[in-house]
Amino acid sequence: MEWKAKTIAEFKRHERDTGSPDVQIALLTHRINHLTEHLQRNKKDHSSRRGLLMMVSQRRRLLDYLHDTDLQRYLAVTKKLKLRH
Repeated sequence: MEWKAKTIAEFKRHERDTGSPDVQIALLTHRINHLTEHLQRNKKDHSSRRGLLMMVSQRRRLLDYLHDTDLQRYLAVTKKLKLRH
């Protein structure tokens, strides 16, 4: 779980921030990347594939929200995480 603390520290907006869209997007991206590697090795794991699709959808909704509310933060997060926008 040290990856989680490190990710939160990198993306937090203030001292006690753990739930801002920036942090949530970063955490989801880490989990998505990890699960993608798992699914490349385990092609028949359909329940994990469904979980992956739900995480991707959640991240997309958070990115859309961030794009609508604060474009500069959206651009910074997508650049830092190397996501297409």
